[in-house]
Amino acid sequence: MRTRQLFALVLGAAVAVGTMLSPSGSSAQSASKPAAAAAKANAATSARAKAKAKTKAKTKARQASTVGGATDSTKRKVQGALGPQSGDRHLAFKGTGSDLDSLWPVKTPPPLPGSILPAKRVLAYYGNPLSKRMGILGEFETSDMLAKLERDAAEWTRLDPAHPAQPALHLIAMVANPDPGPSGKYRTRMDSALIEKVYGWAKSKNALLFVDLQVGQSTLEQELPWIEKFLMRPDVHLGIDPEFSMKASGAVPGRRIGTYDAADINYAIRFLANVVDKYKLPPKMLVVHRFTPKGVTNARNIKLDPKVQVVMHMDGFGAPALKRDTYYRDIKREPVQFTGWKQFTKAKNDKPATTREAILRLWPAPLYIQVQ
Repeated sequence: MRTRQLFALVLGAAVAVGTMLSPSGSSAQSASKPAAAAAKANAATSARAKAKAKTKAKTKARQASTVGGATDSTKRKVQGALGPQSGDRHLAFKGTGSDLDSLWPVKTPPPLPGSILPAKRVLAYYGNPLSKRMGILGEFETSDMLAKLERDAAEWTRLDPAHPAQPALHLIAMVANPDPGPSGKYRTRMDSALIEKVYGWAKSKNALLFVDLQVGQSTLEQELPWIEKFLMRPDVHLGIDPEFSMKASGAVPGRRIGTYDAADINYAIRFLANVVDKYKLPPKMLVVHRFTPKGVTNARNIKLDPKVQVVMHMDGFGAPALKRDTYYRDIKREPVQFTGWKQFTKAKNDKPATTREAILRLWPAPLYIQVQ
């Protein structure tokens, strides 16, 4: 009993002391109201100050990026694209955000004396006089075709005087066949008289001649020695077409798309370099057609030689955006040295045709233009 009384006295004293030290509920609320109001006012003032400073900073930024009334957009990241909706933002164009832009031009030693590229742009009319279906070279009367070539070259030079157009005729000197023929190689060599005739046409217009090989089930090792008698001339160059190189598959040309490996292209480069040395010639050009990823395998292993200028030529057809897609995928993405672009004269192949101005916007800008 005494213990309980003592505990009650102690508890009562503690409560009394607590009451004296702590304000009552009502007095605490009344004391906190002025402080809360003051804090709220300070926060509002601080927020207004921050907003004002942010607006001022934005205004200064806009003023700093404006020159002569035009906003400088170079600091904004351009978002490039592929496909039919890409328009002017296509990644094959220069300055559309592609990291591949920095890979071009390919770093090589300065061109040797007598080199055609990069000082000029080659404009080559392609085909075979024996066929109106294989290209413009056989589609028109010779005089009309050569006059058109001259006009076309003049227009390219007008659009890009920094790279005057060099006219050329690109003859299919070896044609792939759907049957084995006498050689059993599914290819036909053109008669030397035909090659001489086209060479004469080229000479009459100060144009170059390209002899193009579709080897079928043969090989470059077997066929290049045959054409050396023309390649020994300083104004005759070489084209090779992977589409009709069937040694890897053994297929019939035209039923499947063929291929060349870097090893094949390296062989052609060595062969041409030897021709240059042997006959004391200026550098040769080697045009390699391509329109599929597997058309040329291991492109990174192609070994350049100053005596041979290699052109990787986009050989596809279609609407402009589709062709730009191919150029980006097969040419721009796998740098070798120089680049080319194919133009078709028939609407069924290029519908619509890509304009010259749009071709010149490509990066790298093609320095070999082939018209078929």
